Amino acid sequence: MNDLISPVQILSEVAKAIPADCHQHVIIIGSLAAGYHFFRTDEGRTLRTKDVDCMFAPSAKAVVMARGVAEQLFDAKWTYRESTDWPAPGKPEQPLEQLPLVRLNPPGNDEWFIELLGAPEERPDATRGRNLVRLETRYGHFTLCSFGYLGLVEHKPLITEFGIYIASPEMMALANLLHHPRIGAEVMSGDQFGGGIKRSNKDLGRVLALAYLTTTQELETWPEKWAEALEVRYPMEAPELAVRAGTGLRELLASPDDLHQAHITCSRGLLASMDVRLEALQATGERLMADVIEPLEEKARQSAERPRPKTAG
Repeated sequence: MNDLISPVQILSEVAKAIPADCHQHVIIIGSLAAGYHFFRTDEGRTLRTKDVDCMFAPSAKAVVMARGVAEQLFDAKWTYRESTDWPAPGKPEQPLEQLPLVRLNPPGNDEWFIELLGAPEERPDATRGRNLVRLETRYGHFTLCSFGYLGLVEHKPLITEFGIYIASPEMMALANLLHHPRIGAEVMSGDQFGGGIKRSNKDLGRVLALAYLTTTQELETWPEKWAEALEVRYPMEAPELAVRAGTGLRELLASPDDLHQAHITCSRGLLASMDVRLEALQATGERLMADVIEPLEEKARQSAERPRPKTAG
C-alpha cells in the first residue's frame, strides 16, 4: 500500500462494519490506533498502513466474538485477502499452523484490510509469545493469533467517537518494548518498507514514533502508567519486566544500522505525513530512556530491595 489514509475515515468504516454489540470487546491496535489518537483533530495529518489490527478481548470471549464478526463481514461482501502462502481460507483437515489469519478487504477496496486477533490468556503460566487458536467459520477455517504482552493494551483502552476502543499509545509502546528485549534476526518480507527490515527494528521504531508524537508533559506520566499496568496484568513478573523493558531500545540506539531501519519504517508508516529526521528520532529515544525507562527501572530495583514484612508463625 502506497497511499496515505485518514485514520478517522478508516476507523469510522471499521466501526460501522463491526456489530454494535461487539464494540465493547474490540480494541484497535497498531498504526490506525496511534494515528487516530494523535491526528484525529488535524485533517492534514495522515499515515501509511495496509492493515487494521482488531483485537478481541477478553481472551475467554475472543473466539466467539471473532467468529461472529468474521462471518458478518463475509456476509457483507468483505473479501478474503489472498497471499502466496494462503491463497484461500483453510479447511477442517488442515493443521492449525497451516491455517491463514482472518484478513479481509472491505468491499471494492484492496488498499487496506482488517486483521482479527485475540487477546492473550490471563493465566500466570500463559505463554508470552505467539499463540494460535483455531477459528471455525461458515466460510472456512482460520487461526486467531495472540501475542502475550498485547494483554497490556487491555489496561485502560481509550473509547472513540465511534464506540470502539483504541489502545493507548503508552500501552502499545510498552508491549512492543517487552516483545523485543533485544534486536532479533527475523527479517520482514513482502512489506511496504521494501523488504530486508528486521521486525524488531520496525516494532521498536514504532515505540520511538509514539514517543515522538507524545507531549513532554504526557510522556512524564508514562513511568507511573507502565508500573501500574505491569502490576495489574503481570503481578508476579512486574519487577523483572520493568527492569528489562529498555534493553532492546538500548541496543537499537547504540546501532546506527538498526536505528536507520527504524527511521525508515517510521517515515513510511506512522510519521509518513511528517518530515522527521533520524537525529530527531534518536533524540526522542534518548529522552524516552531518561524520562521513562530509567525511572521505571529504578523504581523496580527499589521495590525489589525493599524488605518484605515477616509473616506470623
